[in-house]
Amino acid sequence: MDTLEFICDYKEKDDLRQSFNELANSIFGITFESWFANGFWTEKYIPFSYTDGNKVVANVSVNFMNILINGETKRGIQIGTVMTHPDYRNKGLSKKLMNKVLEKYEGSYDIMYLFANHSVLDFYPKFGFKRIEETQFISNIVDSHHTDVNATELIKLNGNNFKDLQFIYQFAKNRSPISNEFAVMNTEELLLFYCLNAFPNDIYYLEEEQVIVIFKIVEEENELHIYDVISHKIVDLLKIVNCISLESTKKIHYHFTVDGLHTNTKTFNGSEVLFIRCDNETNLPKKFKHPLTSQA
Repeated sequence: MDTLEFICDYKEKDDLRQSFNELANSIFGITFESWFANGFWTEKYIPFSYTDGNKVVANVSVNFMNILINGETKRGIQIGTVMTHPDYRNKGLSKKLMNKVLEKYEGSYDIMYLFANHSVLDFYPKFGFKRIEETQFISNIVDSHHTDVNATELIKLNGNNFKDLQFIYQFAKNRSPISNEFAVMNTEELLLFYCLNAFPNDIYYLEEEQVIVIFKIVEEENELHIYDVISHKIVDLLKIVNCISLESTKKIHYHFTVDGLHTNTKTFNGSEVLFIRCDNETNLPKKFKHPLTSQA
């Protein structure tokens, strides 16, 4: 324990970044190397780590963004990539790193939040985080969805193609918030992490509408899952649904907050739980879904 060294923001140090990736891969099955190589690991993502020599053994990362809540922009910090090597657990390293983050950024944010897996739900309340319930927005296909809309040609983008990734990145820098009630902004780098790792084959550009849509169709369930809609103007979601759904599609799941569209709602039960740390003056909407592609 006495030999451990605290270090942060070391993405340009190849040996430490490689060790960080090895730990992330062993814990979460992910790596940040292609994200770094494509230029998407920026100053908005800062790892706070303990190292043993050149080996990263524990980490808590900070992500900077803005959050739109009921039309008001808030300064946000999202905690992510909380991990400890099995050989270094039960030494209080995550607690020490969390305290370092809280001390470093005290007074510089309106909302700090994170997503925790179900095995550590008792850990984050110790730092002032409160568990918040998210809402899943769902709509059923009705006759109004099948209006005579000119089909927009879908141009498939490749999440493994540098040119396509750069197009998405530059396009997303000027995106309009998809919801006025709850949206996360200035997170194009996180979006590109999902394009690289989660949805490389599910990204489409609707040229006529000038919209990028990330979606999957689950044919056996007759469901359409829309993960993100990226546009420079207010989006007509019904028109987008018309463009991308099949005749057999019966239900649409939106993985973000939906405004002004008739939807059904239910409590979102995912593999992770949202925890938020903020002052009492921040009034969260009664029903909202944090956008998946901005989740660290």
